[in-house]
This record gives sequence, C-alpha cells and structure tokens, in this order.
Amino acid sequence: MSARDAPADGGRRRFVKVTALGAFGFVLGCGESEAALKPPRRKRARTTTFDAFVRIGSDDTVTVVIKHLDKGQGVTTGLTTIVAEELDAAWPQMRWEFAPADAGRYNNLFFGKVQGTGGSTSIANSWQQLRAAGAAARAMLVAAAAERWSVPAAEITVAEGIVRHASGKRATFGELAPAAGRIAPPQTPALKDPAAFKLIGAHLPRIDTPEKTSGRALYTLDFVRPGMVIAVVLRPPRFGATLKSFDAKAALALPGVVECFALPRGVAVVAKSMWAAIEGRKRVTAEWDEHAAETRGTPELFVEFKRLAETPGLVARREGVGEAALDRAAKVLRAEFEFPYLAHAPMEPLNAVVELHADRAEVWAGAQAQTLDQAAVARLTGLKPEDVEIHTLFAGGSFGRRGVPDSDYIVEAVTIAKALKTPAPLKLQWTREDDLRGGRYRPMSVHSLAAALDARGRLTGWTHRIVVQSFIKGSPVEGIMKDGIDPTAVEGASDLPYAIENLHVDVHYPEVGVPTLWWRSVGHTHTAFATEVFLDDVAAATGEDPIALRQRLLANAPRHLGVLTLAAGKAGPAPSGAGRGRGVAVHASFGSYVAQIADVTVAADGSFRVDRVVCAVDCGIAVNPDIVKAQMEGGIGYGLGAALREAITLDAGRVVESNFTDYRPLRIADMPQVEVHIVPSAEAPSGVGEPGVPPIAPAVANALRAATGKAVRKLPFVA
Repeated sequence: MSARDAPADGGRRRFVKVTALGAFGFVLGCGESEAALKPPRRKRARTTTFDAFVRIGSDDTVTVVIKHLDKGQGVTTGLTTIVAEELDAAWPQMRWEFAPADAGRYNNLFFGKVQGTGGSTSIANSWQQLRAAGAAARAMLVAAAAERWSVPAAEITVAEGIVRHASGKRATFGELAPAAGRIAPPQTPALKDPAAFKLIGAHLPRIDTPEKTSGRALYTLDFVRPGMVIAVVLRPPRFGATLKSFDAKAALALPGVVECFALPRGVAVVAKSMWAAIEGRKRVTAEWDEHAAETRGTPELFVEFKRLAETPGLVARREGVGEAALDRAAKVLRAEFEFPYLAHAPMEPLNAVVELHADRAEVWAGAQAQTLDQAAVARLTGLKPEDVEIHTLFAGGSFGRRGVPDSDYIVEAVTIAKALKTPAPLKLQWTREDDLRGGRYRPMSVHSLAAALDARGRLTGWTHRIVVQSFIKGSPVEGIMKDGIDPTAVEGASDLPYAIENLHVDVHYPEVGVPTLWWRSVGHTHTAFATEVFLDDVAAATGEDPIALRQRLLANAPRHLGVLTLAAGKAGPAPSGAGRGRGVAVHASFGSYVAQIADVTVAADGSFRVDRVVCAVDCGIAVNPDIVKAQMEGGIGYGLGAALREAITLDAGRVVESNFTDYRPLRIADMPQVEVHIVPSAEAPSGVGEPGVPPIAPAVANALRAATGKAVRKLPFVA
C-alpha cells in the first residue's frame, strides 16, 4: 500500500463530510455535484513506465511523478499540466504521485544534486524537463502507432488522449503504452510552439481538489502506522539552554505514557496517543543549564542592531562613488527601519513518522528537502542514504519551515525512534506552542538608508545598510555565500533595479542565539519594505508623484515597469476624502515581477482598514492562471497579516507569544478586496509562491503615509 492510499485518521474525514453537508446548498449553487467531489474510482491497471516522470496505465490514465513538495501552492496541478500539454492528453485522465527521495533522478535543477522545494523554483526548474518528458512519451506513442498501422509517423495526430490516423484508425494511450514503452525515447523531442498550447494557460481545475474536499488527501497529521506511538518534546524556555536533570515519574504514571527520556535538547515524552503525550509533558519537571543561553530581550537586541547600523559593514554592492555621494549632496534624507522576528506558523505544525528497520529506515513527512533529510537520517542510523526512504506527503503549509539545512525536526524524530526501549513506528508531533516558541524565525533586522539629492532635487545617491542575522553563515549551505556576503540577507537591496548613479549597500551579521531560517520570500520581506517606503520619502521630498518617480527610475527595467504600469492603469483614480490614501510598491523576487497598489481608510482614532489591493504580476508563461492568482492572493494575505500585527518578541531570552491568540495571522474579516492581473508573456515560467508577499507591506505603509502624512518605519503596524 502506498503512502497516498494508506488509511487516514477518520476524524478529519468525518469533519470534512459534516462541513460539506452543512454547505451542501452552497456547493450545488456553485455547480458542483456530490459525484464531482468524489475522486475517480481507481481501477487496477497495468502501467508502463516511460521515464522517471511519466507512466501510462492500461486504463488510459497518465501518472506524473512530482519531485516537489506540494504544501498548498499547487505544484501537483502545475507540473502535471506541463506533461499533459506536451503529451496532448485529456485533463481528466491525468494523475500524479510524489516522487521517492532520489536526487539522481529528481534533483531540483536549480539546486544542483539536491532534491528539494523552495525559492519558488518548482515550475521554473521543471519547465523544460517536464515538457521534454511529455513530448518524448508522445513521440513514443506515435512511433508505436505507426509501427502497428504501418503508416508514417508524420501522418499520425494526437489529441485529447487519442492517437489517430487519417484512415480512421485510432488507439488510446493505454492500448499503445506497452509497445511504446519498448521504443527508445528521442534524445531531443520536438516541443510545441507555445502558440499551440491548449492546457497551459487554461483555467483547469486543480487536480488535488477531489482528494482535499473528500478528506482523502494525506498529511502527516493523518498518517498512522500499525503499533505507532506519539512523541512530543519538552524543550528549554531559552535558546541555547541544555538539560541538567528531569523528573518524569508523574508523567509515567499517566495512562498511555510509555517512555520519557533525555534528548540533546529537551525531554521526549512518548505515549500511545497525542493527548497522553501532551498531558504527560505537562507533568515532567526539568532543570536547565542556561550558561550558554540567549538571555537578551527584543529591546536589548534592537539597541545592539542599531549600534552596528552606525558602522560600515561588508560591502554587497557599490556603484559610482557610493557613499561619497552623500558628502556632495545638497540635501540628505535619512531613515531607519525595524523588523521583528516572524514565525512561519503553518496550519500543520512540524511532524514526521519514522520506522526503523535493521537494514533500512522509512520516514513519512511533508518533506521539503528530501536529499538533506535523507543524508541526516543516514548519519544518525549508520545506513547508506539510498537505504533511507523518504515518503513525501502533503504539507499543511510550510513557508520555508520544513526545508531546514540541518533537518532539525527529522533528526529529532529519528533520535527519539532510536532511543525507544521497545522499537515501534513513531510519530513526532509539534504543537502550535512548540512551533511558535521552537525557533527558526524570519530574522529580526534594522535597516539604515540615506538618499542624496542635488540642488535641483534629483536623486543622485543611495546607501543602504542592513543589520540582520545570517542563517546561511555556518550552515550546511554556506557555500552560496561569496566574499562573505549572504545573498539571502541583501537580496532586494543589492540588486535594486532603480537607475541611481551612486549606490552603496553593506551588511552586518550580528551574533544572536535565536535560531533563524528563510521565511516566505526570505530577505525580500524586509528589503522591499525599506526600499519602497524610503523611495516614497524621496518622492515626498522632491514633490514627485510616487508612481511617476518609479516609472522614471525604471525606464531601463522593462518588466518592473510593465507590472507597475499595468497595476496603475487597473487601479484607476485614487480614492478621495478624509482618511483615504493610496500607496504603491513594485518588487522582483524569484524571477517574477510584482506591483501592488493599496487603498486604505484611516479612522479618526487612528485605526485603519486596507480596502483594496490591485496586483499585477509578470511570471512568464502562466501555466495555470487560477493558481497564479491564488498564490498572489495568498501572498498578499500572508504578508499583510505579518505587517499588521505579527511579531515574535523576547523577554529576557524567552519567547512571549505562544499561539494564535497572541501571534495573530490575518483574519478573514481583515482581507481586502484583491484584484490580480497577469502580464501576458512568452518568457519561461518563474515562481509565484513567494513574490506576492514583499510588496504588500510597503504598499500599505505608503498608503497610510498618503492618508495621514506620517511615514511608517517599523513593523508590525499595530504593536
């Protein structure tokens, strides 16, 4: 039985059924029947493997092997669409399954010899690879038909999953697959002219919707193995602290708790149920050694960061005379920005199921970095990496948290499984509190910017100093650093697209004991805010319209200019009246270009509401426009929630926030009206999972400035 066919926990399925019945009238009103919501019944079928990515069954189904994690961003649909297009398949016959951990066949082409998902690369790195896979399979089917019918291959056509000849002969994929699979695939299969695309760019239904609406979609939270036990971990209240001693007698007396033991960082509580594990953990008392722990609070850290911001850092970019432009200026503008730690806060907290055998290990998880996880498990168990099976399941969000260079939560799960006195399949489950207090945050940072204006008010210089922790320095992926520069710390600042003659960007990496990690759109989350808000400072000082200023400075950046002009045109006239304001931001990340225009209304008491956001995106060819729009909308919601009120704060080294009561992601009532417009493009697809996030906070900040006359320099807006 495969992971996707394994029985899920009945509770979630029952919940989905009950809520679906409650909304039955709404479902019918949307034109969906109950039958349409059920996944197609799977027949037992013989399958023919064409390559690492394509299998065709005797029942005419085409299965695409997905090498990336689907954590809600829709790659199971997008990647399957690419194959279906070149194969000339009918969309209803398409299926998918997650690939095994095998970097030899399923590596991310942008990551080298690593299988993994991140950086909004899933579609972009797979584009040509999957087009070729689909085209090769099509050519093999055509060759098999030509041989069967004794006709030239050039006379054969394929459409909607049917292979035809002008004589009237026809065959399905399933009928031809066994013979086609024996034909050598072409080395360079002919690819379609994009003008002939029928599925790419079309509004196709997501392929995972039936499973998710029926409750059959399998997440690690659902996954159960026979005899499985559950583990939670009691961790120290301060980062860097270690365990001195603990007493678990009260926990072990609780029915269902089976073991408690020390870990490198904490105490594992293992039980027969999640409830027993959590209750048992409450009864464990522990003493911690905090001599190496981080004991500073957020205020103290900001003092240190601001002190560093007054001194030169490592130079990331220098154009013209750099900082010297400030000395020559008729007027200098300065601004300082503060950004807090942010949690990833996915709806499904971290988890993994581990089953250890004498000669192999199996892991079931929403694996975002399969190769790194595989290597980490191999090191812990003494196995070869190829003897570690990683079964990728759906993930209920990640935003970067599941792609950890040192595979922290996978390592924790395997460490516990190894230590069990009675070996059994083990599920490690973090709680929401574990997630919010367990570290690996978007780093806090301070930015110090200055702009030089000449006597005529023209922008002649720009300096940008960033003080931010580096989670790349000293990590297993430190090799991406060049000349001491962590690209994730300065991206969006060191590649500023505006035509500024003299430009200087430098960076400091303060040493802090708080674990950090990439967060949805990584460094762009803070650099975009600082640069786009400060550019409105320049517009205010020179009296130039913010959109017109950007258009002038982006004259040599056509794709930036394209999204900005499209968004401005679609937004229409700015709102008028007391308390109304409009702001703009444009930013590129992960190969995609996004402009957002936000309208706000500020009440007399200072509270405000984001009324409307107009978003324009240039992501190359939009494989599935509906998913592109959904990712922009989701990115806007995610980024807006962080801007409005999210922050992880420390009090004497202890994280204050614990759950969604005090770390509050965006609520549905706060979501503005969002319009997404996609720039038509013939460029290869780029990512959309992250680029919608960076522009929203500066667009709203600039709208608040327009409404109130006050610049926003600190996030979140509501402390």
